[in-house]
Amino acid sequence: MHGFVTIDKPVGMSSHDVVNRVRRILGTRKVGHTGTLDPFATGVLPVAVNEGTKAIQFLDEATKCYTATMRLGVTTDTLDLTGTVLSCSDPSHITAEALQEVFTRFTGSLLQVPPMYSALKRDGQPLYKLARQGIEVERQPRPVVIYGLELLSWELPLVSFATCCSRGTYVRTLADDMGKQLGCGASLQQLRRTASGLFTVDKAVTLAQLEEAQSAGTVEELCITSSAALGHLPEVALAASGLKKLSFGVAPLWDDTQLSEPLTITSATLVRLTSNGNLAAVASLEPSTGGGRFVLQRVFIIPSA
Repeated sequence: MHGFVTIDKPVGMSSHDVVNRVRRILGTRKVGHTGTLDPFATGVLPVAVNEGTKAIQFLDEATKCYTATMRLGVTTDTLDLTGTVLSCSDPSHITAEALQEVFTRFTGSLLQVPPMYSALKRDGQPLYKLARQGIEVERQPRPVVIYGLELLSWELPLVSFATCCSRGTYVRTLADDMGKQLGCGASLQQLRRTASGLFTVDKAVTLAQLEEAQSAGTVEELCITSSAALGHLPEVALAASGLKKLSFGVAPLWDDTQLSEPLTITSATLVRLTSNGNLAAVASLEPSTGGGRFVLQRVFIIPSA
């Protein structure tokens, strides 16, 4: 099995815990995840297996989608209800109109300060480890984009919403910031990721389902191939001569492809080099005389011609 499987992460497990479980189920050490989820969160966790681990760096995960529930009137040190309560207030005066106004205010391009309880590192040390020692360090605001905020339900003090946002957005911070704007504070109670790029919750499987498929010999049916996972990159099909060059680590020429003529490009562009639809390599196609040249970025297991 080479490629990706979309795991529906259960509550209480870290992303690393999921990777270890997948390693045991599939009997391979070459497993990695992309897009860390907090232990209290559930939902889409893309897991790369074997050759798929080489493709992680080329994935398009620019957009992530979530459903979430925040509790108004409570703030914590972790910005979710797993943390220590810092303050409590009465949110009974908050109306649906006030929520919609805040949602509108937080839609679009924003600057967001990452939380201390996060995997971001300072001098090689994860921030959450510093936070557990009672150490707080200055964090620079980072640009994020909230593409949409939809109010799903509200029954005070709980407010449920859906959002799609840019990679690097912390929904815990979003809830905390909206709570400040509402004047009552807020902490995230539940978080479920429904999409991370092309990986969606409707195609996700539980760890138990993965184990069942492995036992039944049908696990490859759950696999998203590396080529499909990198479907956002233009495809260049190789001829047999191109595959032979790749096997020696040599970049193919245009004559080694099945294209009738070179692609027209004005700047360096990542492309998939494939054979029979299988991913053979990722290359940077760079402008040069004659239409462009391939600069290899990563070579995968060379498929047969």
